[in-house]
Amino acid sequence: MTTISVPLNSEQAKFIEEATKSSGLSKSDIMRQALTMYAEEQAVRKVLLAESEPTLNGDLRDLMKQLD
Repeated sequence: MTTISVPLNSEQAKFIEEATKSSGLSKSDIMRQALTMYAEEQAVRKVLLAESEPTLNGDLRDLMKQLD
């Protein structure tokens, strides 16, 4: 597993501290969840952009499988 150090502003750090207290999750778990949610959001965005592409040929379900 890779470790990445990311500087946070005071508001972000406070949010993570509060989230650890309220959820019982570790800071690492919260960051992993945030990255997973971001990746899912980006995948949906790609599908929506592809859906609006006039030259798109094929089945949208096949395209979604390629994004996984």
